Amino acid sequence: MVDRLDRPPAFMSVATLARELDVSESTVHEMVRRGVLPPPLKLSSGCVRWNWTQVQTALNSLAPRAAGADVDPFLMGVKHATQA
Repeated sequence: MVDRLDRPPAFMSVATLARELDVSESTVHEMVRRGVLPPPLKLSSGCVRWNWTQVQTALNSLAPRAAGADVDPFLMGVKHATQA
């Protein structure tokens, strides 16, 4: 049996997601606005949750690709601009 404390919940609130990503709640909303994170699911009135698997997939897509693989030139430009 998997200990519930060893993993985040499958569907998490903005507070839990922010804590898991070590960012503020406003940063989570900004990342959704920019398309970095998927939008939350509206489960009921006043209850929105993020699917952790979708969040992981979105974040993994930001990781650098294997050496020699095609690299998005826009993302490389952003990387170089932020390092300058």
